[in-house]
Amino acid sequence: MQRHGILNSHIAKVLADLGHTDTICIADCGLPVPEGVQKIDLALDFGVPSFEQVVSIIAKHMKSEAVHVAKEIKENNPKAYDFLESTFPSNQYEWIETSHEAFKEATKQCKCIIRTGEASPYANIILRADCIFSDRP
Repeated sequence: MQRHGILNSHIAKVLADLGHTDTICIADCGLPVPEGVQKIDLALDFGVPSFEQVVSIIAKHMKSEAVHVAKEIKENNPKAYDFLESTFPSNQYEWIETSHEAFKEATKQCKCIIRTGEASPYANIILRADCIFSDRP
C-alpha cells in the first residue's frame, strides 16, 4: 500500500501508463463520455468532489505540457477559467481553446475521462502529458 500520491487506483494506473502527448480529461458531471473511453467516476453529489479539487490533485501528480478547454468557459464560468489560468500559466503551458463541440470531439482520443461532481458550466479540461525528463515544471 502506497503512503503518498493518488489513492484512487484507477487514476494512479492511468497516470502511470501515460506517454508523451497522451491526454486525459477532467470533467464536470454533465460532459458526455464517448463510447470506448474509460470513465473514472468520482461524482458523489453535486459539487463533490469539485472540479478545482480534482484538477489541483491531478496537476500535482501529472506532468503536462498543454491544456485544452472549451472557449465558452471564459464567459460562462469565469471562476473556473481563472482557476485554470492560475494553475496552468500560459507562459509555461500551451493553451488550446476550441468550441465546446470540438472539445467533446477531442475527448474521443483521451485515455480516460475523470468525472467530478462539478455542476457548473464548461468546467472541463483536457491535459496533454509532457515528457517526464523535459525541463518544464
